[in-house]
Amino acid sequence: MGFSFENLTLTLRGRPILRGISGSMQAGTVTAILGANGAGKSTLLSCLSGLRLADSGQVLLGAQGLTTFDARDRARMIGLLPQQADVHWAITVRMLVALGRLPHHGRWGPMAADNEAIEAALVATDTLHLADRSAQRLSGGEQARVLLARVLAGQPRWILADEPFASLDPAHQIDAASCLSNAAQKGAGVVVVLHDLTQAARLADHVILMKEGCIIAAGPPIHVMTPEFLGQTYGVRVHIGSDDNGAPLIIPVARL
Repeated sequence: MGFSFENLTLTLRGRPILRGISGSMQAGTVTAILGANGAGKSTLLSCLSGLRLADSGQVLLGAQGLTTFDARDRARMIGLLPQQADVHWAITVRMLVALGRLPHHGRWGPMAADNEAIEAALVATDTLHLADRSAQRLSGGEQARVLLARVLAGQPRWILADEPFASLDPAHQIDAASCLSNAAQKGAGVVVVLHDLTQAARLADHVILMKEGCIIAAGPPIHVMTPEFLGQTYGVRVHIGSDDNGAPLIIPVARL
């Protein structure tokens, strides 16, 4: 089931945030949304999740408008990991991760499949040892991993993640990237807002470059993450190379 948006326009406090943009993402792939601060990336992700309605245009899941799904169905299909999410309840990590399964509960509550999904998500995010800790007594990085586990536990068809690696140490950045990549390999669609260009080039199958509410370019990283497009998007000159294993390296070196 594909995910697409058509002619999205949004103005906030008199400032155009999205300027009639259109695009699409495919299930089983990772799409990275890139752009400078204020480009409209997080706003686009909010529109895709259904948390924010555009002034005009529409978001489609398959051939059906996102707003036509009821809240329960939409929660089963889309898992959102926001950029900033505070835990306001004095509950354990396991209970917080279990919230990701709520849309799947039947008449009789949690089933064996729910417990299996919760356990798998805790293991995948290296948070199983935190399961009985209070979710309010975690470091920023630990909390970020637990919130990713909550999304993974829901096994949504689409994962929307806004800067999911920002508070993680390098080892857990690698783990989190693997979690998202594995979800895509299993058939989920993943849409992620990133700032690290190298990370995006390595993780993404599809890249959307945004600037001032417009889409500069969209396509495979090798075609989109070029010095010309990145210069236009960020106003910087970049060095593009590869490491000893042939994986891409993209390093901003100077302002244009």
